Amino acid sequence: MKKFTLTFPDGTKEELSNEITPITLIHKFAPESDGKKIVAVRVNNEIYSLDSYVDISATLEPVYLDSKDGASIYRRSLCFVLATAAHNIYPNAHLLVGHSLGYGYYYTLDTGKSLKTEEIIALKNEMTRIIQADEVIECGCISYQEACELFEKLGLTETRKQLNYRCPGKVMVNTLEDFSDLYFGPLASSTGILSVFDLMPYHEGFLLRFPEHSTPDRLTPFEDQPKLFEIYKRYKDWGKILGVTSAAGVNQLIHDRKQDEFIDITETLQVKCIADIADQIHQRGTVRVVLIAGPSSSGKTTTSKKLALQLQAIGYKPKVIALDSYYLGRESTPKDADGNYDYECLEALDVPLINQNLLDLFAGKTIDVPSYDFHEGKRYYKGETMSLGPNDILVMEGIHGLNEKLTPLVPADKKFKIYLSALTQLNLDDHNRIATSDNRLIRRIVRDARFRGKSAADTISMWDSVQRGERLHIFPFQNNADAMLNTALDYELPVLKVYADPLLRCVTPLQKEYCEATRLLSFLNNFSTIPANAVPTHSIIREFIGGSAFHY
Repeated sequence: MKKFTLTFPDGTKEELSNEITPITLIHKFAPESDGKKIVAVRVNNEIYSLDSYVDISATLEPVYLDSKDGASIYRRSLCFVLATAAHNIYPNAHLLVGHSLGYGYYYTLDTGKSLKTEEIIALKNEMTRIIQADEVIECGCISYQEACELFEKLGLTETRKQLNYRCPGKVMVNTLEDFSDLYFGPLASSTGILSVFDLMPYHEGFLLRFPEHSTPDRLTPFEDQPKLFEIYKRYKDWGKILGVTSAAGVNQLIHDRKQDEFIDITETLQVKCIADIADQIHQRGTVRVVLIAGPSSSGKTTTSKKLALQLQAIGYKPKVIALDSYYLGRESTPKDADGNYDYECLEALDVPLINQNLLDLFAGKTIDVPSYDFHEGKRYYKGETMSLGPNDILVMEGIHGLNEKLTPLVPADKKFKIYLSALTQLNLDDHNRIATSDNRLIRRIVRDARFRGKSAADTISMWDSVQRGERLHIFPFQNNADAMLNTALDYELPVLKVYADPLLRCVTPLQKEYCEATRLLSFLNNFSTIPANAVPTHSIIREFIGGSAFHY
């Protein structure tokens, strides 16, 4: 048998001639682990579960529980335990995963009734039993026919339907006790590590709560987001009415050549939602400035333009001031923990000038509109002025729009705050959700490559930093919004796949970003494709793929 060499983090090497599982190599990482739990291993920058086999020359790195990748494995494994527990206790009910809420996922059982507290307690007790028994989670391949029969027997309708559009000769499945589900990524090798969780009653269902990756030994306090939940519920109900709630549902439309009608419906719904927000602004009667905020690639720019059209349609004359124009200047910009300029913190903006300019405009005065040179790191003026007429309304877009500290001197009745989120109501299948952050990351990979000359690896490498800024400066202020808008379109991933797939395939195993690239490729493999010419020119998707009727 051909020999291969394993290289460990401390530089030591070991030559082997037989395949080996990472779990037998844990002692090799002991000096580095410092007591931290290892949940998987990176093999040439691809994540392997601890009980998978390594049979090639590779550089190995441990994946710790308190890392982002470790937290993902923990969450997926915990969801699998929940699905197993639901199968054991309620074999005739259908467990459905919803969206994320804080550090938790919303679930329901399709019994037609709200879950009772005692039913949720029973589920939690069954999960606890499985975890305390430290049951083995197996991963293996079965034939396509066996997979079809298995998921039909288990009543996993959407999972079975997805096999009509994803037809490998071998189907990878995870198995725990007598329950199995499709494989979507590495899981823990056994359940004993999953002891930190909770099931909390919420609306008609419950939240499966899990720890933040930086504090894997405890749950953080729950912070409700009722407005976001209502937006999600509205879209989920809409998806049920149309019969499109999963990747399989979208793939069915594409297969039946009905995607054009679906595109028209989804775009029309989004326009209606924007028009509803414009009506809310009008009904307020006193609003002079609209503040729009949302995380990266949530479609803030296009939404601002589409909202401006709706405001014009009801008699307003929108004017735009970019918050980026109010940066203080590089010499006054705070630095982050790594010593880099922190342009995402509120203190990087000239907040007093923003407030003074707004108050002057509302008082009928004319202001000098600032500009900012990012290359020079300086603010400058180019002679542009602005004043507000009786029917004029300001639209300001930026990450701090919901933070009251941005506009403390502006009376509350004169401002209207909008929060954007790309909150897809689709699931991959019965038990596997589509993360909002994945939707946004794929949007950004496509946009960065088309308009900023960045590779997929470049975008992936900075994504953690982007998300850290969102957690600090955007998400804590969601509930301050007067209105929320879902900017996700349920047909967009089949469109983005056309652009993202070749970009992700260029990330090599020699790059740290390879792990994330392969995960996203596997994720996109669940979707058939829709050509770009099917996308309307006014769609938010055009902000990322190009060809928009709007000028940016």
